[in-house]
Amino acid sequence: MNGAESLVHTLLGAGVDVCFANPGTSEMHFVAALDRIPGMRCVLGLQENVVTGMADGYFRMARKPAATLLHCGPGLANGLANLHNARRARSGIVNCVGDQASYHRPLDAQLTADTEGFARGVSAWTRTVARAEDVGRDAAVAVQAARTSPGQISTLILPSDTCWDEAPGGPAAALPIPAAPQADPLAIRNAARALRDRSNVLILLGGLALTGEAQALAWRVAQATGATVMAEMSNGRVERGQGRLMLERVPYPVDLAIEALKPFTTIILVNAKAPVGFFAYPGKPSRHHREDADVLPLTRYEADPIQALTALADELGAPQAALPDPGPRPEAARGAPTPEGLARTLAALMPEDTVVADESVSFGRGFFAATHAAPRHDWLQITGGAIGCGIPLATGAAIGAPGRRVVNLQADGSGMYTLQGLWTQAREKLPVTTIVLSNRKYAILLGEYRGVGANPGRTAMDMMDLGNPDLNWVKLAEGMGVEAAKTSTLEGCADLMKQSFAKDGPFVIELEI
Repeated sequence: MNGAESLVHTLLGAGVDVCFANPGTSEMHFVAALDRIPGMRCVLGLQENVVTGMADGYFRMARKPAATLLHCGPGLANGLANLHNARRARSGIVNCVGDQASYHRPLDAQLTADTEGFARGVSAWTRTVARAEDVGRDAAVAVQAARTSPGQISTLILPSDTCWDEAPGGPAAALPIPAAPQADPLAIRNAARALRDRSNVLILLGGLALTGEAQALAWRVAQATGATVMAEMSNGRVERGQGRLMLERVPYPVDLAIEALKPFTTIILVNAKAPVGFFAYPGKPSRHHREDADVLPLTRYEADPIQALTALADELGAPQAALPDPGPRPEAARGAPTPEGLARTLAALMPEDTVVADESVSFGRGFFAATHAAPRHDWLQITGGAIGCGIPLATGAAIGAPGRRVVNLQADGSGMYTLQGLWTQAREKLPVTTIVLSNRKYAILLGEYRGVGANPGRTAMDMMDLGNPDLNWVKLAEGMGVEAAKTSTLEGCADLMKQSFAKDGPFVIELEI
């Protein structure tokens, strides 16, 4: 057994049975091992940032890591943007990155790079394998790191000779997964005291605390104490719709965020951090909560929020509390596209258990309010601000949640970063409906220009314009093997959504806004 075969057997033994791949010469023995050893689903991406984004979406839905197969330092570097997003989403991923053979590396051939340096910025755990006999052991540790709560990125760098050399001892057994930490009893008592004694308390949920079960516990606490419950600005996965809490998130625009948080003199953090701005703006605070607010951490990102919130509710003697009724499912909207109209149309038509992958950027900031009464669904957001995540995220989510419809709300400019993901959707016959919000401009940058107090002129406006020539998403999608159609009305979008939901494979709707 060579090192590559040892790697595949170790991954499969540890429960990693999906590999998102864009391989090169250094990985050919790994590819050959995948061919010989049954059990690993291999999904090809046409660019590495598609590969890493798919692995992110897969983990968010499957709650277990996939492997990526990337070619040397430059291949890893191509995937860094969506690894950055995955790190912010706290997704578990096992990156397997090929490298120059150990004896070839000192010759400084053209693809030689600081692969470990590239990896460290996005990885919780990084290791370069020294010998073929170490591959199984190191792979087992990589999976253990990736599965450590709430999910981490591990990067295993494999010089090509460690894959083709014989590996005495073969694969390694799966290592135990560390249990999620429990909340500090003192933190629970402090939070309970604040909730009893103070008014204007905010319970801020993030990460693992955004499941339906955790939301219900937070609502139980809030109902007993008069507290308010909100979600962080950017979240890897929120369980939403009928039967879940009508949860709003901290707004993105700085003025709206400050206004939303102004009433709260105490903020209790549950797998969340105190709200700060996405960027700094001249003359505006970086922290969006009140300067005199008391910030009390209940649980860190890696901790078990169910245990903590249950203990907090018990400490308070909080009775069971029914979640508020969001009311009837809305009717599909008609007329020219608006954010509220599109949100209502989506809520009216989405199937039960839809997964929404949201990279709508500026157009979609108000989508939550109009979708509370939608059927039960999951909502995945861009978490790290590196645009180009939407199409790969939706693709990976469809593989991580088989049988569920995925709707990708996709801004046109950011969609062009990883358009190749549509090809993978067609190849894998995935049930993904992509709604491209086609305004032919980087609309978010126009708002950011105003936010920093600048006055754009002709040159600046040209750099934010995606016209001349216009993007044609129907032809782009068809060129990737995906059926597509264009509309400029919400009723047209509704008709196309219904058609797409009846299909087994992917479909792209270009919605001119």
